[in-house]
Amino acid sequence: MFILGIDTSCDDTAAAVIEDGRRILSNIVSTQETIHRKYGGIVPELASRRHIEMIWPVTEEALRVAGIALRDLSGIAVCYGPGLIGSLLVGCSFAKAISYSRGIPLIPVNHIEGHIFSSFLKEDGSVLDTGFPFLALIISGGHTSLYRVDGFGLYRELGKTRDDAAGEAFDKVAKLLGLGYPGGPVIDRLAKEGNPEAMTFPRAYLPGSYDFSFSGLKTAVRLEIQGSVSRKSEGFVRDIAASFQAAVIDVVIKKVEWALKDEGLNVLAISGGVGANSSLRSGLVTMAKNWGIKLFIPPPSICTDNAAMIALAGYH
Repeated sequence: MFILGIDTSCDDTAAAVIEDGRRILSNIVSTQETIHRKYGGIVPELASRRHIEMIWPVTEEALRVAGIALRDLSGIAVCYGPGLIGSLLVGCSFAKAISYSRGIPLIPVNHIEGHIFSSFLKEDGSVLDTGFPFLALIISGGHTSLYRVDGFGLYRELGKTRDDAAGEAFDKVAKLLGLGYPGGPVIDRLAKEGNPEAMTFPRAYLPGSYDFSFSGLKTAVRLEIQGSVSRKSEGFVRDIAASFQAAVIDVVIKKVEWALKDEGLNVLAISGGVGANSSLRSGLVTMAKNWGIKLFIPPPSICTDNAAMIALAGYH
């Protein structure tokens, strides 16, 4: 059984083919970073126009790499939201057209559900069996959420962001520092050379809740930059990056620890673009060892938006 996955939820045009829910035959992603970089963030209209240009070439490449044709498909899975409405319309309309023309099932997949399934994927193309139940942390530019996963289609939201998602905060802080877009990878790199204790930024632990809040942290960073006479020095920028990143990671790991303990879970799965952050990955690995937790983190290339996760969710 071959399932074609389509994801155009934001600024990446992605198509992938999954065989029997057990192997990734192809996973093609066309990014738009160069288009949006000069604006310091994603411009929805430009994103949807680029999707129109790239959706068929990316799908063609996914089928070619998989070694199959449209006639071989058993179904087509497509991300229907959440995301940018114009971008989603492109992918959904394209998937509907293939479904209608080929007479195969059309399977709508929630973007967050796709991220939960991305924890199953390995870079060599194989698909893991994490077992149930487990705690899923989805941490990206649009989402910072914790879910209890008891089976395929059995999810319970434990907490979510009340304002900015973690990835959004990374991008906005990078913009404040003049580091360009996307900000996550740049801050991750600079933080390795900075002092995470140079600035004391707030940690919104919100005791008694699994929710997240990063707007206050973002404001504290802005005020620190505005009030510093050395804000243009390389050392200052590195220290800001390290101190900001440490504040985000401290809160995320603490919330994960609370949820694992309260839910009685010993398996943790990470997904989303911020899941590629090296310090977060290192901190979670350390936590997992200390707590005796089984940890699943997909490779960085699969943490970000992709269609293999959509195809896998669609298969199930």
